[in-house]
Amino acid sequence: MAVGKLTFTKAEREKLAEVLWLLNWISVLTGAILLSLGVFLKVEIQKWQEVMSDQGILYVPNTLITTGLAACCINFLGGKICLDCADTNKFLRWKLVMMPYVICTFFFTSCVLAGALMCYSIRSQLEESLFLGLRNAMRYYKDTDTPGRCYLKKTLDLLQIQFECCGNTGYRDWSQVQWISNRYLDMTSSIVVDRMRSNVEGRYLMDGVPFSCCSTLSPRPCIQQQISNSSAHFNYNQQSQQLNLWRRGCRQALMDHYTGIMQSIGLTVLLIWLFELLVLTGVRYLQTAMENVIRLGDPDSESDGWILENSLAETARSNFNIIKNLGKCYQIDDDPNINIPTASAEQEVPSRGVHIPVTS
Repeated sequence: MAVGKLTFTKAEREKLAEVLWLLNWISVLTGAILLSLGVFLKVEIQKWQEVMSDQGILYVPNTLITTGLAACCINFLGGKICLDCADTNKFLRWKLVMMPYVICTFFFTSCVLAGALMCYSIRSQLEESLFLGLRNAMRYYKDTDTPGRCYLKKTLDLLQIQFECCGNTGYRDWSQVQWISNRYLDMTSSIVVDRMRSNVEGRYLMDGVPFSCCSTLSPRPCIQQQISNSSAHFNYNQQSQQLNLWRRGCRQALMDHYTGIMQSIGLTVLLIWLFELLVLTGVRYLQTAMENVIRLGDPDSESDGWILENSLAETARSNFNIIKNLGKCYQIDDDPNINIPTASAEQEVPSRGVHIPVTS
């Protein structure tokens, strides 16, 4: 039994073709929107790529960009096909193209859904990438004279100022890394030497943060050194001075930033997928209805259209049998005696003597 079976008159088929022509042109615009969203997301990710561990998350914007380009091309062709399908004679030119077109539209629609789901499922991968990337960036913050790392200080300072954050998970992370280069340390000072010797790895750790961690909301000059020592500063209580430094970690700040973008893009792509699913359903009805008209031989008669000619289980079973038969076509016969001649073939056929008369 056919799934979603509907009966169309000639006028309804023509109206359906005209509506699908319009929807396909709208789909070209939605494809351009997909392309734009993918480019925007890729630019936003690359903007802070220096504080990410790898570029594996770029597959999400790349998927949106590829899907958007495919949408523009497929729906541009679909508009021409649907417009010609209003006429039975013109439909014959596209009859062999219709089924591949429907299949391509189905896979394209599936890619749109996959792109929407990626926007919601990438959170854990993004969080791990930011955690590792920020940790490495803080470690190389001091290497301003090392090729490949000389701009990390500027990037981290801009990040902390723009997003009002400090460190990876918080401002205390800076006390676990040496963020001042040895070239700016007085190695003749006993205080510096003793502090470096007291560390197992020989790092110069200090109870302080870079200037970019200072909060602009603080009513007093920013305290960057000896943050945990309340007695080192006048009228200073480290627990009560919440406005002195940014308390939020940069990983959480970037996660909030990208999560908001991903959710907005994911919702938009999901709505585009619903629209493309509507177009795909209409194209399938038009294809089957026009093919049934040709079988009937009367262009003015009513015809049935459907989504699936048989039930879902029967369709799946039929496709499985087709794949199974294709596999049998390429199966190699493993009979070990296939190339061994039989005993009857090995017997020599006795030749008959031919007597040639001799003339004298």
